[in-house]
Amino acid sequence: MKKDVSIKYLIANEQDKRWGITVNTVGFQRIAPHAEYPPRNHPDEYFFSMHKGRILDEYVLLYISDGCGSFSSSAKENVKLKAGSMVLLFPGEWHSYAPDKSRGWEEYWIGFKGHEMDERVGNGIFDRQKNLFNTGCNPEIVKLYANAIHIALEQNAGYQQILSGIANLLLGMTYSLDKIAASDPKKITRQINRAKMIMFEHSHTNIRPEDIADKICMSYSWFRHIFKQQTGLSPNQYMQELRIRKSRELLVMTTLTCQEIAYKVGYENPIYFGVVFKRMTGYSPGKYREKYLQTIT
Repeated sequence: MKKDVSIKYLIANEQDKRWGITVNTVGFQRIAPHAEYPPRNHPDEYFFSMHKGRILDEYVLLYISDGCGSFSSSAKENVKLKAGSMVLLFPGEWHSYAPDKSRGWEEYWIGFKGHEMDERVGNGIFDRQKNLFNTGCNPEIVKLYANAIHIALEQNAGYQQILSGIANLLLGMTYSLDKIAASDPKKITRQINRAKMIMFEHSHTNIRPEDIADKICMSYSWFRHIFKQQTGLSPNQYMQELRIRKSRELLVMTTLTCQEIAYKVGYENPIYFGVVFKRMTGYSPGKYREKYLQTIT
C-alpha cells in the first residue's frame, strides 16, 4: 500500500544550482473522501487555504493519479481535474485546488526552480495560460514520482542531479503526452477500435497484446496505456472478457464439453479456463451450464 510521503525541503548548493534545475520538494498523499484538505501534515512552506489560495516562488508539477477535484489560478477558474490530469504551477501566480469531497484523490508533486525552466517559459515552450495538461493515467509517470521520492529520502551524493533529471523527464513526458492527446484523438480512437476488432476476430487464438500493438502501429506501452484509458481494462483483461463471454454462449447453446469449449475460446489449459471462468462469473463452467438449463426447464 502506498504511504503518504512529503519531503518538505531539499538542500541545493551553488554547484547544484548551476546544473540548471534544483528540486525543493517532492511527495505523495492520499486524500480520503470527506477528509480535511489540505491535511494537517501538509508541509508548512506549502500550506494554503482552499478559499484564499496561495502563491509559490517555484514551479510545481502536480499529478492526480486517482479521484477528481478542481483547480483555479490567475489564468483559469474552477477547472475540473480528474485522474490523469497534470497541473504546472508557476512561481508568483495565485492558485488553489482541492479534491472532490465525495471522491477524494491521490496527488503527487515535485517542486523545482532553475534557469533551464525559466528559459523554457521565456521561449514559450511552457505558457502560464496553458497550465493544465492531459497526460492520462500513466504508470510510467507514477514510477518517476515514486523514484524521486525514494531518492529524496535517501539523499545520497549527487541526489539533486538525479532529481533534476527526473523533473526534466516529467516535464518532457507532460509536454509530449499532452501534444499526442491533442493532435488527433479521432485517429487514436480508430486505432483502438481496430484493436478491439482484431481481439474479437482472434480471441480463440493465442494472439498477444504486443502483436495487436504491432498491427495498429503503436508501441506496446503506449497501446496498453491508451487502451486502458479508453476501455477501463488492460488488453489482457479485455481478451479475457471476450473469451469468457464466448464460452458462456457455447455452454448454453451447444453440447460441447467444457474441455472442448476451453480449446475453442483460446485456452490451452482447460483447468486454467475453469479457474478464470469461475473468477469472472462466480460459477464453474459445469455449474453455469447446469444453472442455465434449470432456468429453461
